[in-house]
Amino acid sequence: MLEFLISNLATIIIGAVILVAVILIILKLRRDRKKGKSGCGCGCKDCPSSGVCHKAK
Repeated sequence: MLEFLISNLATIIIGAVILVAVILIILKLRRDRKKGKSGCGCGCKDCPSSGVCHKAK
């Protein structure tokens, strides 16, 4: 088991870094969505799909 970890240490570290980056991106997207920010960065005034993204409360 230890030999496996040692021989694949670089792959394990890179995989862990990528996993952390993906988790941070997902958390940021969820936080922005809760704050009402859109994903495209522009306003929803002229967007034809604004009714789908932001349902009336």
